[in-house]
Amino acid sequence: MTSKFLTQVQQKVVVLGDFSVGKSSLILRVSKNEFLEEQESTIGAAFINFSVNVDNKPNQIQIWDTAGQEKFRSLTPIYYRGAIGAIVVYDVSREYSFQTAKEWVEELKEKANPKLIIALCANKIDLLEEKKKLLKEKEYADENGLLIYETSAKTGKGVTEMFVDFSKNLPKDQGREIFNDDFFEEEFFNIELHNGEKKTEKTICC
Repeated sequence: MTSKFLTQVQQKVVVLGDFSVGKSSLILRVSKNEFLEEQESTIGAAFINFSVNVDNKPNQIQIWDTAGQEKFRSLTPIYYRGAIGAIVVYDVSREYSFQTAKEWVEELKEKANPKLIIALCANKIDLLEEKKKLLKEKEYADENGLLIYETSAKTGKGVTEMFVDFSKNLPKDQGREIFNDDFFEEEFFNIELHNGEKKTEKTICC
């Protein structure tokens, strides 16, 4: 009865990390191609819908932006429910944020879906010394079976590529069914990557 209303399988991804590492800035960059030097901290969590197109094949992704402040830490596991993937962000210019990122990874392994796809995002690479390599971070990712990406929300470097590649690594047989509904409209940001060229546009799915 409901099969004729089925449109897509939507996959939930949570974005985690210490406060001020650039989680919200990454989402703002990939969705609107904008960057704010000063941005208010996320309170609790917020989500945004993405339709990620890779070679004309759409993946419906719901990205959850979670608060990084310690006072909200106890609430974060609530947002792990139903998640297929997680992106743990840290600031390459702040050593302690990498240590905190490892704590997030350990918590995910303990409390989230055991088949969760986890990525480590080294953000703010525009602040990284030119000769410095992320050797220990890459070694840590390899040892723990994590994907790893280098991004700059400020310049846009690597941001779209990260979300597209991460979506490609999500298991296609997992997610929740989303349906057409005449009474509701959902806003989606379409992200496309073709031969290294990226394009983002906003659409309304109804």
